[in-house]
Amino acid sequence: MNMIAKLIMAPVAVVLAASAAYADLGERAEGYHSHMWGGGFGMGYGFFGGIAMVLFWLVVIVLAVFAVRWFTEQGSEKRSSALDILQQRLAKGEIDAKEYAERKAALES
Repeated sequence: MNMIAKLIMAPVAVVLAASAAYADLGERAEGYHSHMWGGGFGMGYGFFGGIAMVLFWLVVIVLAVFAVRWFTEQGSEKRSSALDILQQRLAKGEIDAKEYAERKAALES
């Protein structure tokens, strides 16, 4: 798992575990505090349900941004400059050092 996924998933797991614990506590209390956790904001999870919802949408948005970046980078090929191509041809032995120097001088002028 890459580092970004770990950085996103760790806080989400902590918030979800805490919100589940608070929901369980609210169901057991059935007294004074049970009205705070029983319904309304966060669908039974109170404040932590709202945080979990925000984190969920944050993760969805971040994943969408990474997906768009990945797809756009896949479509665009890295273009080599003329000097890069010339150096590759010299390295492959397609041209000799003299021809390389002449063509490099012509490209730089």
